[in-house]
Amino acid sequence: MVSVLVAPDKFKGSLSADDVARALERGLLEGAPHARVSRLALADGGEGSVAAACSGRFSPEEIIVTGPTGQPVTALVAVHGRTVLIEAAAICGLGVLPGGHKAPLTATSRGIGQAVQYALAGGPDTVDTIVLALGGVATTDGGAGLLQSLGAVLAGEDGTPVGQGGGALAGLHTADLTEARAALAGVDLVLATDVDNPLLGPTGTAAVYGPQKGATASDVRALDAALGTFVRRLQEAGVADAVRLAEAPGAGSAGGLGYAGMLLGGRVRSGADYFLTLLGADDLLAGSDLVVTGEGSLDEQSLSGKLPVALARRAGRQGKDVHAVAGRCTLPADRAAAHFRSVQALTDLTDQDCAKDSALSARLLTQCGRSLADRWIGREGSETGR
Repeated sequence: MVSVLVAPDKFKGSLSADDVARALERGLLEGAPHARVSRLALADGGEGSVAAACSGRFSPEEIIVTGPTGQPVTALVAVHGRTVLIEAAAICGLGVLPGGHKAPLTATSRGIGQAVQYALAGGPDTVDTIVLALGGVATTDGGAGLLQSLGAVLAGEDGTPVGQGGGALAGLHTADLTEARAALAGVDLVLATDVDNPLLGPTGTAAVYGPQKGATASDVRALDAALGTFVRRLQEAGVADAVRLAEAPGAGSAGGLGYAGMLLGGRVRSGADYFLTLLGADDLLAGSDLVVTGEGSLDEQSLSGKLPVALARRAGRQGKDVHAVAGRCTLPADRAAAHFRSVQALTDLTDQDCAKDSALSARLLTQCGRSLADRWIGREGSETGR
């Protein structure tokens, strides 16, 4: 009997990772009823990270926190043992903006700090690791809201706290991170991201990601200048590593949440690789004969270590064949073949825009699963096509 591991990322805007895995599993079992199929929904730190964790060994817990524009947001965190996973996109993401109205200058990360407080509430005997899954946020506040929630003093010249959002940091006069840093003492803070941008400048968080959060060209300049003020005020306050950390790869992730996390002693980890380890992918790979993965778009960015390629590299070290399914694939055949035994793209199966039709995407993924079974497994569940 052939054991198949189905381990995809989400198809953004269409299907969750678990939805993708279930559709592929359905097709695989239609084509090879005797195969044994295991599902592993994957995430790399962006949207869907909590759902992926909870489809495995993590359990969901519901919290109510402050959303990006100050409204209450109900979100889930994932808990396993003494590890708590917090997904930034679920708390201050573009998807939770009221009415979808973007607020590039005023959106706040305060809710992330409240989620961290929730994780810490049980004391050191209940949590020793907090994972911040960084990606997909509506904020560009350098993580100032997060820091304030944990007790940091960020005040204007009159001594009152600065307002919410990155734009308000232009008026920052004094800063003190003592209480916020003390709150995380003894906790391993993991910053899961595959973004390597610094905080400031032409490749910084405002310049690169601000426009997709609604920032105009003048907004981008204002946000970058305000974040620069933030860094200078921290340096003046005696935060010795304020400038160095602002220049570090990953400081610009999630609107600067990466920077705030580093100020609190957090360590940046590749989101894809960290989640593969966190979700136990290596053990599942070891027990599989064939691996199926995928994501919404297989492209040049995928080769920089996104989930399907990261999984294929791990599987390759164990001598496993990996097959990929994508919403679309723009990789040249030779570059795709370096990682995957086969690639199927939904855009090759329909003229319709399946990215906006989840039911169609699911049907096509089931078709892809059947095709994989027919070619690579066979009706009796033994491997073929080698």
